[in-house]
Amino acid sequence: MDVNNSIILERSGRICTLYLNKPNTRNALDFHMREELSEALDSIATDPSIRVLILSGKGSAFCAGGDLRSMDHKFNPFEGRQRLKTTQHTWLKKLIELEIPVIAAVNGVAAGAGFNLAIACDLVVAAEEAKFIQSFIKVGLVPDAGGLYYLPRLVGLHKAKELMFSGGIIEAREAERLGIVNTVVPGNELMAYAQEKAAELSQLPMNALALIKKMLNLSLESNLDTMLELEAMAQDLCFASEDFVEGRKAFFDKRKPKFKNN
Repeated sequence: MDVNNSIILERSGRICTLYLNKPNTRNALDFHMREELSEALDSIATDPSIRVLILSGKGSAFCAGGDLRSMDHKFNPFEGRQRLKTTQHTWLKKLIELEIPVIAAVNGVAAGAGFNLAIACDLVVAAEEAKFIQSFIKVGLVPDAGGLYYLPRLVGLHKAKELMFSGGIIEAREAERLGIVNTVVPGNELMAYAQEKAAELSQLPMNALALIKKMLNLSLESNLDTMLELEAMAQDLCFASEDFVEGRKAFFDKRKPKFKNN
């Protein structure tokens, strides 16, 4: 189904695929797309039948980042800050806080905010021809869309500085080596592979998966004592779940579990 023109949502059972759909601009994030993206994420978050989200781009690019054509005037003090808070941080936080797994299927160039959109997802699979570029420095900007938070946690502080200072191109295989990408596949196999991974995830106990995702995200800014307490609270909930009863029984029966909450 189409949300409008900028975003396309497709359903296949429990899996939803969200396409950025402005191939003529390499899926640059203009105001219209950002609004539709926010609305689409709202609809996904409130649909309990969706168990996994795949995010990709139509055409030859994943996302070229922010649409520079919408930045054609001199900004007043704090106007840029308000722009990001209202048109970018809103949908970005919705994406990160989804309780279901999100797979970025990077089909081509992921530049600027497009790069950071990809690494805000839970898993990143990329076509062999995909390229990643922290391009902000080339137009006199600082990285946004959460990149300053996520990239150093993925590749280390010094490597993140190198990538953001240079604005250079990172090929898909190098991105995989650095830990930016989980898996690289031939371009013509990308969506099939993403669908396969999504299908695997959709069969897992969703309450436990949501708790794992939440706690891993919190672990980036928490100490050991906090994480030990969170794991104890979450495990308490899981011990009392039907999924654990079934998982334990299947283990001793030497069979694949049939989780009810999936």
